Amino acid sequence: MVNAVYEMKNYPIVLLSTVITPFSTLIVITFVSRGALFGSAIEGGLIMTFFSSGISLQSDLSHLKNDFKLQDMIVSSPTSSTLYMVGMTLAEIVYSIPSLAILIALAGIYLHPSLIQIAILSIALLLMFAISVALGFMLSTFSNDVVQSYAFSRLLQLLFATLPPVYYPISYIPAPLNYIAYLSPTTYAAEIMQSATGYLRISVNLSILDWVVLSAVCAIVLFVAYKKTRWKDV
Repeated sequence: MVNAVYEMKNYPIVLLSTVITPFSTLIVITFVSRGALFGSAIEGGLIMTFFSSGISLQSDLSHLKNDFKLQDMIVSSPTSSTLYMVGMTLAEIVYSIPSLAILIALAGIYLHPSLIQIAILSIALLLMFAISVALGFMLSTFSNDVVQSYAFSRLLQLLFATLPPVYYPISYIPAPLNYIAYLSPTTYAAEIMQSATGYLRISVNLSILDWVVLSAVCAIVLFVAYKKTRWKDV
């Protein structure tokens, strides 16, 4: 309530910024491709929204920890780090509800996904969201200043949600640059979603590989975040 609803209610600019961010690239890609990539751009907007929500957790947690000393109070209370992270994660989802509502409506109108396609898209997005949440929470516990957290957030969003081919198929990237794109887990999520809706043709083996890599990255990042996060000694 405090971290999301209060801010959006009292500071409408916060609501406006969360809505504009994923749509800026979507509009550019749609204009440049003359509408041909509108469907994949919608999927890219969904990926960016989920990833940005998780990474934004870093800045909010850092602000509450360093400026309000909230984490010190949480540590000394019966509240666990897991419960705290879940609560803050739900707040970030609230931030993204306006963008997600519009993007989901556009996807339903333009993509007409079947139940199987909806399931595939949802699982890929949730895996990507879990990765970003784990990264955001882990980095927030190491950050000493909210300004530093903002820098981390912008850098991670650039590397994971802007530069990789999430708004358009990877086939548009010439070799050997397309191999560099595979360094980002968002590329695998985008391939899964684009192949499921017909915007990218890939083999069954490559599709399986995408699922394996995305799931493995999610498991590894969650494990590292659990082991390396500094909770009680910050």
